[in-house]
Amino acid sequence: MVSVEIQFFRGCPTSSEMIQRVRKSIEGLDKVEYIETLVEDNDKAKAIGFRGSPTLLIDGEDFEGIPSPAEPSLSCRFYPKGLPTIQQIRERIIRQF
Repeated sequence: MVSVEIQFFRGCPTSSEMIQRVRKSIEGLDKVEYIETLVEDNDKAKAIGFRGSPTLLIDGEDFEGIPSPAEPSLSCRFYPKGLPTIQQIRERIIRQF
């Protein structure tokens, strides 16, 4: 079973796009546990080591290999190369099988 989790907060301008891409990337894949984690406040952000919205974790590892920050907080996440594509996400998930 591969765990695929998106951590986000409401109002994040890119979280809905990331959620759509991840949902499409797991279509037809068996043995995938999909989790959406809504981060509503700084306490939750600290508790989960929030890297910013949206964060994609596959089997608990950040998609880009970014470690949890020393001071997690409610913040947006910037992807220098843009959000991962559906194909990139799917390939990473399949490698976990």
